[in-house]
Amino acid sequence: MIAETGNWASALFGGFMLIAWIIVAVLVIAGVWMTFVKAGKPGWGAIIPFYNWYLLIKVAGRPGWWFILYFIPFVNIIIHIIVCIDVAKNFGHGAGYGVLLWLFPFIMFLVLGFGSDQYRPVNA
Repeated sequence: MIAETGNWASALFGGFMLIAWIIVAVLVIAGVWMTFVKAGKPGWGAIIPFYNWYLLIKVAGRPGWWFILYFIPFVNIIIHIIVCIDVAKNFGHGAGYGVLLWLFPFIMFLVLGFGSDQYRPVNA
């Protein structure tokens, strides 16, 4: 009897966690989509794996070959931080906002995409 209750509770908790992660994923996609649209890139690119990295690099004003750097372990972390900082700068924010964009993309891309920020490329 206890094993059945444990399985039921685990399944219920797992279901709630799945729903929570789906909601977070949808919010991130919506924020990145709107960020891409503001930057003049196709918004649907936010849902295409790997292409969304390439578009984010282009929004940051970096060359497209930087995409290859995302496949090098440890280097990819540094590159993504730099890209997030450059995206923030291109929307008129500082490096601190870029670090927050890297740490909390589920919140910050929503703020960037749906906020009043204008895309003004600094790194062109």
